[in-house]
Amino acid sequence: MMLTAEHVTLRAGGQDILRDVSLTFPKGEITAILGPNGAGKSTLLRALAGLLPVAEGQISVDGEPIASIPRKRLAKKLAVLPQRLSAPADMTVSQLVACGRFPYHGILDRGDSHADREAIREAMHAAGVEGLAGRQVQSLSGGESQRVWLAMTLAQEPDILLLDEPTTYLDIAHQIGVMQIIRRINEDRGTTILLVLHDIRQAADFASHIAVIDRHGLMAWGTPKETITPKLLREVFGVTSEVFRSAGGREVLLPTGLWKETSR
Repeated sequence: MMLTAEHVTLRAGGQDILRDVSLTFPKGEITAILGPNGAGKSTLLRALAGLLPVAEGQISVDGEPIASIPRKRLAKKLAVLPQRLSAPADMTVSQLVACGRFPYHGILDRGDSHADREAIREAMHAAGVEGLAGRQVQSLSGGESQRVWLAMTLAQEPDILLLDEPTTYLDIAHQIGVMQIIRRINEDRGTTILLVLHDIRQAADFASHIAVIDRHGLMAWGTPKETITPKLLREVFGVTSEVFRSAGGREVLLPTGLWKETSR
């Protein structure tokens, strides 16, 4: 499925958060959304998920305006994993993952069909949390918890997955682990994935396309090589950088300091 934003303006408290943003996210690819704190990245993601109304423009899924799609039908197409989540103290991992099946059932439906069980099993396998099934969610480490919540969204069987800073607060090993799972989901399931990231290196390593948000608008769009440049780091993030070449011949862009001449 194709997710598109056309001339989208987002507003809060009478102030523009983002203005006139147009993007078509490549089907079956991973797109990272980058930008400094307060640039509107998470706000854009919420709007793309249909959780925030647009002031102007339109967001659509396969040409259908997202605002006109009933929530349950939208949840079969698109799943979102926000930054801050909590579960009841006594809820187990398997119970939480099963919550991802809510779009497929009515109020009185227990949601215990063969299709449900298979979707839950596959979601837990994809996120690598099968061994945690009986654990209480509140007892998990940060990395374990993030993988369990990811499994819940996969149980929805979405075509499009939106993730808001999925590696925040995780140590480097768990960050890499989560990003590798995300890549595997994309490759194995063909899921279109949009994720907000702070780590520029992660975006360059795992995303095929990058959108850079700043100053209430879209500053750059393209492949990592096209977007992550010394000029962009200087103008958007206010830092200087240098290009290094690894032993394997790969070019790596590393921040080296603050750009003192920045007007930001």
